[in-house]
Amino acid sequence: MPLHRPESLDAALELLQGGRAVALGGGTDLYPALRDGAPPPEMVDLTRIAGLRGITAVEGGWRIGGATTWTQVVKAELPPLFDGLKAAAREVGSVQIQNAGTVAGNLCNASPAADGVPALLALEAQVELAGQGGTRRMALGEFITGPRATALKQGEILSALFIPEAPGRGAFLKLGARRYLVISIAMVAAVVEMEGDRIKSARVAVGACSPVARRLTALEAALAGATLEAAEQNVLSYDFPELSPIDDVRARATYRREAVATLVARAIAEAATPKKEVTHVA
Repeated sequence: MPLHRPESLDAALELLQGGRAVALGGGTDLYPALRDGAPPPEMVDLTRIAGLRGITAVEGGWRIGGATTWTQVVKAELPPLFDGLKAAAREVGSVQIQNAGTVAGNLCNASPAADGVPALLALEAQVELAGQGGTRRMALGEFITGPRATALKQGEILSALFIPEAPGRGAFLKLGARRYLVISIAMVAAVVEMEGDRIKSARVAVGACSPVARRLTALEAALAGATLEAAEQNVLSYDFPELSPIDDVRARATYRREAVATLVARAIAEAATPKKEVTHVA
């Protein structure tokens, strides 16, 4: 099986034409999948392409290269807006997986329980899709169309994410059967902007409780202008019509729905509360 390692985006896109080759990032999803089926005829390793790695400030926001690893996300100097994404990055498997796994790979795998997706939805991320015919951009919520399904066309790669500049602070919470190295029962991301003691705006997304992660736009509207105490009551009385949790080996649907309410309330409170500075005493 040929493994190509191009050093330019144009060379990678040329190799992907025809449908024989598959794009390879960190391989943390692709390689385990090879146990259950025949390997692809060819693979194109994208990790040597400099323009696909790193996080940079650009006009109106930030660009995250598709081959950026989750460890790079954790270590990047970013504003509080990204606190939820950083927390999600720390939940992507083990440290070894975070060192290899890429942001684009997590999204293109399109698992309903992909840790990065709710945090990126709450950041209103847009995906940049590169092909030989040019580059197009769409909202992440439109890109993931179902379990293991995306709007990626043959020969395209997810080259980058664009995160628009915005005020507020992010938070991410995940519930699993154990503390580490676990697929989510439910997970929640929130970005909250406060104005005095009231919520000026909130963005909330939930994963592992529907075929694709979902923004809770009706709840977001109800939270605008609420105090944190009122916001908690709004959340706990909300019926989450956007979600469709299922029974599986990890949890029952009823438990997921109950857990989501608690996670959303906690995530909003965490995102609304500035982190305390740590004082070191000599």
